Amino acid sequence: MEFWINFLWQGQDQTASPHMIMDINQPVPDFELPDIHGQLHRLSHYRGRVVIVNFWSCKCPHSERTDKAIIPMFAQWQEDVTMLSIASNRGENIQDIKKAAEARRLQTVLLDADCQAADLFEAQTTPHVFVIDREGILRYRGSVDDVTFRQRIPTRFFLNLAVESLLEGRFPELTESPAYGCTIIREI
Repeated sequence: MEFWINFLWQGQDQTASPHMIMDINQPVPDFELPDIHGQLHRLSHYRGRVVIVNFWSCKCPHSERTDKAIIPMFAQWQEDVTMLSIASNRGENIQDIKKAAEARRLQTVLLDADCQAADLFEAQTTPHVFVIDREGILRYRGSVDDVTFRQRIPTRFFLNLAVESLLEGRFPELTESPAYGCTIIREI
């Protein structure tokens, strides 16, 4: 499937440099990706809403675990929050992605076949979440929670804290955490 990503910064077309670093408290470049049904989604269309960009995998058990945690939270936020789950793994086919998205009740799953969005965000794992405020500013990046290899039960829900802060009109206290999950496979 062919598609493109357009990068825009403050209304002007720009070519994303492989060295562009997306900093906390800075505007997120616009991008456009198709969803699993072929409809194009542009980040700027969600301006005015809090956006969760969730690098996601249909095969990663960490993505599956966090999907189960995110969906109930997201149900409370639906009026003000959009979640864009992005499938960037080279080894995952559209049928498996659609099946997992439906089973996990994910509303918007975008396809990033060339890993251009993953590269733009410097996403390394699934899950790897980025929270963007209503004005298009990156306010949080990292893990959904504090689960690691050594700590199997979450005690802090970083994504929830970041989104709730923004919905209450505050900046998140924690703006970054290490992402934990399965490595995004860029080449096979």
